[in-house]
Amino acid sequence: LPALLSRGGNRTLRVAIVDGSSDSLGADVEASLAQQKLSRDTNSVPRYELHRVRANAAGIARVRDSLVAHTGISREHDPQALDGVLVLSDTTLVTGKLQYLGSNTSAFEAMGQLEGAVSRVLATTRLERAGVNPAVMMGAMTPAEMQTVKVSDGKATGESGFASFIIAYIMGFILYLAMIIYGQQTLTSVIEEKTSRIMEVLMSSLRPFQMLLGKVLGVGATGLLQLSIWGGTIFLVTSRHARIAHAIGVSADAMQQFPIPSMAPDLLAGSLVYFVLGFLLYGALYAAIGSMYNTVQEAQQVSMFVNMAIVIGFFTLFAVMKDPTGSLAVTASMIPFVSPFVMPARWSLTAVPHSELAVSLVLSVLALLAVTWVAGRIYRTGVLMYGKKPSLMEAMRWIKAK
Repeated sequence: LPALLSRGGNRTLRVAIVDGSSDSLGADVEASLAQQKLSRDTNSVPRYELHRVRANAAGIARVRDSLVAHTGISREHDPQALDGVLVLSDTTLVTGKLQYLGSNTSAFEAMGQLEGAVSRVLATTRLERAGVNPAVMMGAMTPAEMQTVKVSDGKATGESGFASFIIAYIMGFILYLAMIIYGQQTLTSVIEEKTSRIMEVLMSSLRPFQMLLGKVLGVGATGLLQLSIWGGTIFLVTSRHARIAHAIGVSADAMQQFPIPSMAPDLLAGSLVYFVLGFLLYGALYAAIGSMYNTVQEAQQVSMFVNMAIVIGFFTLFAVMKDPTGSLAVTASMIPFVSPFVMPARWSLTAVPHSELAVSLVLSVLALLAVTWVAGRIYRTGVLMYGKKPSLMEAMRWIKAK
């Protein structure tokens, strides 16, 4: 979504070319830019509305400044308004350096398209002047097109590297989003019960640890159900595409090209297991923090550190995607606070040894037990404490208290 939004809306740009070259370079650049369209459709509108102004070496700066004065202004206020000014000089062909002054310089895609079009003109002109046929040279320089295929356990899976990347990123992002949303919901729910004094009524029938576990499991089950629906939908769409296509009257070939990478059943199950372990761990922390404070604003000051741990876990994904079998990826998949994000991503990118998977699960369970024990000690005292905010030392005394 950020990549799509960064492209912005396509529209024709009004660009002035200050031609300070003593040859036909300016005219060639203008002709090349005039052929650019907003889409691949030959009937599409031009990408640029061009106006070329000749200038000698001494007058380039004066002409440029006069045109820049019309740049970045609404066309309603100035009919001669420009989006940008492209400056060419006699040294452009030799050095490849040129200047663009405009109000849209932060639009990296538009700048890349403009730079690419000018680069092709420079390359063609240099080849012609060197006595080389540009068409032959461009044909010889056709780039390679490499197909990437994922290998697992020494066998080609038929999946592309891009598909593996997409599924790893989607799983990591969904886990990140779910933990943030449902974790904050756990924290808010505890504070609401505490401030409304419902907690005191519940304490007469339940032990604090039971209340903590029930709160985390209840909210976690909601998140798990939602993730199961999403993951199950992806699994059905990718594995039963022929039946779904027949049911909705679409050809099987069209359904095969549906842009969702396939998700194996074991990967789906493993992702849900790690979501449960990760959410129980972070949910216990959120619940413990909620029990210590009387308002959401006070609790958010401390929950920020839990949020940062989740963010670090999510961004570790990018290192894993670069090298899923490297030491960093293996180490991160063993750290309980990070493994809910890293291990499913590694699983989707490469074959994870069963020994590493077992160690990761055992460490996650042990960390969950330890965090739940600490959170339960804080929770049993915090839910009945009102008034001033407790300090870190006070929370430590709650943990040590028998």
